[in-house]
Amino acid sequence: TIVVVERTRHLWNKTTHEIQFYLSSLPPQSSRIAAAIRQHWGIENSLHWTLDVTFAEDGCRVRSLHAPHNLALKRRFAVNALNREATGKRSLRQKSKQAAMDDTYMLTVLAAALPDPIENLDPICK
Repeated sequence: TIVVVERTRHLWNKTTHEIQFYLSSLPPQSSRIAAAIRQHWGIENSLHWTLDVTFAEDGCRVRSLHAPHNLALKRRFAVNALNREATGKRSLRQKSKQAAMDDTYMLTVLAAALPDPIENLDPICK
């Protein structure tokens, strides 16, 4: 199914109009397709908001070669690691600052990102 979405946005005396095209394997039911598109953009917007608030991603001035992509991957890894670390209920920004100042906590965050805790590894691997 080919989907065309037209959006018009009025904000601060400025109007923007955009057209987006999607390819979908869903049956041509507008309600299901609209829900899938909204869900996708909700996840995307949430991630980008988190990256911007926690790591000031929008203000990053890195522009050359592969550096922007590499830095984006590192930020996403950090967000996932900080989300998986569950020793306390703090914001990602607070966890990030604590990890920057406390090496033990940083190792806790990195260990949370691993699929299996280090204690469960074979002794040969340690």
